Amino acid sequence: MSLLSDLVNLNLTDATEKIIAEYIWIGGSGMDIRSKARTLPGPVSDPSKLPKWNYDGSSTGQAAGEDSEVILYPQAIFKDPFRKGNNILVMCDAYTPAGDPIPTNKRHNAAKIFSHPNVASEEPWYGIEQEYTLMQKDVNWPIGWPVGGFPGPQGPYYCGVGADKAIGRDIVDAHYKACLYAGIGISGINGEVMPGQWEFQVGPVEGIASGDQVWVARYLLERITEISGVNVSFDPKPVPGDWNGAGAHCNYSTKTMRNDGGLEVIKKAIEKLQLKHKEHIAAYGEGNERRLTGKHETADINTFSWGVANRGASVRVGRDTEKEGKGYFEDRRPASNMDPYVVTSMIAETTILG
Repeated sequence: MSLLSDLVNLNLTDATEKIIAEYIWIGGSGMDIRSKARTLPGPVSDPSKLPKWNYDGSSTGQAAGEDSEVILYPQAIFKDPFRKGNNILVMCDAYTPAGDPIPTNKRHNAAKIFSHPNVASEEPWYGIEQEYTLMQKDVNWPIGWPVGGFPGPQGPYYCGVGADKAIGRDIVDAHYKACLYAGIGISGINGEVMPGQWEFQVGPVEGIASGDQVWVARYLLERITEISGVNVSFDPKPVPGDWNGAGAHCNYSTKTMRNDGGLEVIKKAIEKLQLKHKEHIAAYGEGNERRLTGKHETADINTFSWGVANRGASVRVGRDTEKEGKGYFEDRRPASNMDPYVVTSMIAETTILG
């Protein structure tokens, strides 16, 4: 095993100019992350200088067998924490050979919204709080839980310390450092209310880069759990009953919200979100109705509400924002399995262009 480990960790920079580029894309379910690697002649830092590539869409639920070629367009580059050196991770989106975005390509429409002059001039910032649950590999049950049984009730686990409370911290810390190495704007991590559940935050990041970074952070987490022999679940309610669900709260601000008088702009934006509550809920993640029950720090899925420092509301405004009269707000409705391209661009579209 030591020889295998040595080869996996081999530094290529002394031996060759060539690099390995891992192309990453989103599969047909909208949550399955796919990737494959190719050799390039030398280091690349600009996505537009990378070659397009293709894959078999009939094997990812994105094309018919008789016309299965899907084209990958490189969009963002990150350093590869697994291969290190000059090797890179490449976030891509997917198109037909004719150049049309395939139906599951949510990035294309998001990029159009973020490139709208009215949106671009507002410099929208996002902070995504991505919750997830670490699951035992052979049974669909959180790590640290007795198979077929339950741990003690919620209370000691949130930001807890100790082997019986912080379950899976080695995976979480490995992921934290991998994100920082890759160039992702990860801003923190914490243990969550349900044992085996954790959260990482990405942001503040502007515009389309927020979606790119959250997707690559998810990819890194999938890879690290793969190495660790556990599964990661982004299900919004992985365990039924008196256990917290998993969300992806979206903190949001625009330039005018961050400037003096911004609180009034925030209130107007929240009013716009209220008018489109149903449309946003429909796009905020599958199975979210199991999470948004009005219990466990959520608002009921059918009712829009907002408040200052209220974690039982659809939208929360922080005390600091209220006090300073400017800042940001938090949309608490998105589920952990939401598409960050969809959520970030939809919030911008509703609040700026609506």
